Amino acid sequence: MTAGGLCEDRQVAVEAVVFDVGETLVDETNMWTRAAANGGITPFTLMAGLGATIALERPHSDVWELLGIAHPAGEWTMDDWYPDALPALARLRAAGYRIYASGNAPTFVEDDLRPHFDGVASAESWGVWKPEAAFFDRVVELAGVPADKIAYVGDRVDTDVGPALAAGMVAVHVRRGPWGYLQTPPDRAIRIASLDELPAVLQ
Repeated sequence: MTAGGLCEDRQVAVEAVVFDVGETLVDETNMWTRAAANGGITPFTLMAGLGATIALERPHSDVWELLGIAHPAGEWTMDDWYPDALPALARLRAAGYRIYASGNAPTFVEDDLRPHFDGVASAESWGVWKPEAAFFDRVVELAGVPADKIAYVGDRVDTDVGPALAAGMVAVHVRRGPWGYLQTPPDRAIRIASLDELPAVLQ
């Protein structure tokens, strides 16, 4: 493997790069901190609950059930882009890749994403959510190229990397956020620590 996690004998003929949103492009730390405040608990308690959902292989939305707290409304935001996100998008576009964004997010995030991408879609607008295979079928339609020409970039193995590989895509695991650190990607995935590495490993 190279430093980025790409097998040296592997030829990646990627034409389109599709990004997950939360913890791939957007740092959700402040979002979860606000959610904890809305739920009347400390951020530490909520983060521990999220860790429990990972260990139990349950959806992160189950954290409120695990903690016995009513789900607070309005915690999803697009306030905190990771500092490497927009520069990586610019470099990918300059290198000739088409770039897209689609993740398990509410419809309103599409307006924030649209200026930076060739196409965007949210799970809410599609009515289908990762890790369902139908979501990745829609990703292929969004990108307009065969699955094996698509790199799907995400922080989670269970909802991003694994299903993307199953769909025949090149899967890129970015190691950040709680899922990025606690879940181990399969050997077939490209592994990066920052989106700064992405243009080089795809080439």
